[in-house]
Amino acid sequence: MIPAAFAPGEELGYLTHHRIFACLSGNCGLQKITLETERVSKEEKMNTKSDLEERNRPTAASSEHFSEYFETVVIGGQAGLSVGYHLKKQGRPFVILDAHERIGDVWRKRWDSLRLFTPARYSGLAGWRFPAPAMSFPTKDEMADYLESYAARFDLPVRTGVKVDGLSRQDDRYVLTSGGRRFEAKHVVVATGANQVPKVPAFADELRSSIVQLHSSQYRHPSQLQEGAVLVVGAGNSGAEIAFEVSRTHPTYLSGKPSGQLPARHGPAAARFFFPVVRFVGNHVLTLKTPIGRKAQPRFISHGAPLIRVKLKDLAAAGVEQVPRTVGIEDGRPVLKDGRVLDVSNVIWCTGFREEFPWIDLPIFGEDGRPLHERGVVVGEPGLYFVGLLFQYAAGSDVLPGVGRDAEYIAKHFASSEPNGRPTAHALAGARRPEALDRARTGVAEQVLS
Repeated sequence: MIPAAFAPGEELGYLTHHRIFACLSGNCGLQKITLETERVSKEEKMNTKSDLEERNRPTAASSEHFSEYFETVVIGGQAGLSVGYHLKKQGRPFVILDAHERIGDVWRKRWDSLRLFTPARYSGLAGWRFPAPAMSFPTKDEMADYLESYAARFDLPVRTGVKVDGLSRQDDRYVLTSGGRRFEAKHVVVATGANQVPKVPAFADELRSSIVQLHSSQYRHPSQLQEGAVLVVGAGNSGAEIAFEVSRTHPTYLSGKPSGQLPARHGPAAARFFFPVVRFVGNHVLTLKTPIGRKAQPRFISHGAPLIRVKLKDLAAAGVEQVPRTVGIEDGRPVLKDGRVLDVSNVIWCTGFREEFPWIDLPIFGEDGRPLHERGVVVGEPGLYFVGLLFQYAAGSDVLPGVGRDAEYIAKHFASSEPNGRPTAHALAGARRPEALDRARTGVAEQVLS
């Protein structure tokens, strides 16, 4: 499955379904919200425009600030589109704020040779299958174009280039800021996804200035590297694929130990017979409603996925030398756990991302830093929701088919809430008990330094 929502980097939520296997052995202004097939008259459009102007009038909170008001603001890209699809089906007014300049840029900015691990049949959002042969594996640019076309197909009101840097509450409204811009909303859905902040070890700053170092979110192609050996730190899927690619032009080391390997050869045959089983387990067996799901959740959050396409034997055949974990720096050079000091000219950190929300100024986080929620419904803050968190409800919650289900659940929660935004008894009937809240430790997309 593909990730529910990405920051610009090595977000590997789309590997979740392969973690399941290991456990078993993702620029429009505000527009009138209508269904695609509806026909509206000019008079209706004029009335709608007037309604929107009334909702978006400057508030009286401060004469120095202009605030746009929306009933619902959705923050995020891929997961935000999924939420928007379900809100639009209900006829609700909303806007999606996307930090990127173009819908799908989170995919366009990844390394050039990247293809999805998941076949096209399982890579689409609700309402529209991915337009490619079912058992093919789309490129990252094809995925980006699909997301852009999806937003256009369903006329979703996306505002691009708006990076939300603050979320707080003022009286009965949420206040969002983006630089000098200000938005207010009754409901806010944080759909930015699970992996936001690139993670590199603190000792990375001690590397010699002559060594080129990149996080995997910055890597595009081998031409970015200088002559000499390359150390790829982190033996997850991104690390394995990047190491395999750069080994064609550079002597390459891969530091760390993978979480395992899928025994099946990646390709159409495995996709046809293996993925349906994995999808079922990830969405219906490994959930917070089942004992096995609750037991598996911490590992899913804290460990990387097993190797899927590029395996250890492929790396060995390509001449990649697998070495122990990188633990520090000596005289400006990387030091391995076995004490060896490597003389390399390039370092690529494939060490994952942190799930952090430092821009949210609300008392909604547990001791582990993760949001306290009941299947995405935030505890103690009516009208605030999350979608796309790692194992939010099930192992597949951070991938698009799973996030689609969670997005639909949140949209139904809107519909069954009281006018003041506080959930009714019916809305919380299926929620987990407070003592069963999601409090797993902060996760990373790849196991740090493996």
